[in-house]
Amino acid sequence: MINIGIVDDHQIVIDGLSALLNNQQDISIVCTANNGKEMLDHLAENKIDVLLTDVMMPEMSGLELAELVSIMYPTTKIIALSMNGEGTIIDQLINKASISGYLLKQSNANELVIAIKKIASGGQYFPDSILDALEIHSSKKEIFESVHLTQREIEVINLMEKDFSNKQIADALNIAVRTVETHRKNIFRKTGTNNLLSLVKWAYEHKLFS
Repeated sequence: MINIGIVDDHQIVIDGLSALLNNQQDISIVCTANNGKEMLDHLAENKIDVLLTDVMMPEMSGLELAELVSIMYPTTKIIALSMNGEGTIIDQLINKASISGYLLKQSNANELVIAIKKIASGGQYFPDSILDALEIHSSKKEIFESVHLTQREIEVINLMEKDFSNKQIADALNIAVRTVETHRKNIFRKTGTNNLLSLVKWAYEHKLFS
């Protein structure tokens, strides 16, 4: 029997997942929770083989919960569930919380059951779409590192692409306008560009954003 726990801040999601899994003879839903703290309380009293956790939750995110669970209950395998297939989030969950699987909430019941059983037996489950997102994220990281772009400079580039003025960028990032001007100069120097058009072209060619 595979004992699982489910945490999601939307009760309707928990109800839906429970309905999908209750028909499985070898899967038992031991506990459910609407937030990370409540799930940690349950884990202190129940042995869970696989934890299904939402990624985006208030107060304690899925990443924060997964990090704590991986430390406090290392034998509990974690599957992250999300509407978001962004590589950055997936990469953080894998590297910081050692998750064993990642599923989009659009996944069907059959895929969820396959993922749970594979992970419970010691495997991992990452669909092709998630692996593709990780590959794109990895490529971006290599580009950032090769031109030595900082995280702040990446944020500035994304706002520049949206045609934000220096003042708007400063307000969005809560930094001084002069600091934005310095970032822009460094960005142009590092990317070998000299204006916004050539920078945006460079960014798209290197697949820094869609």
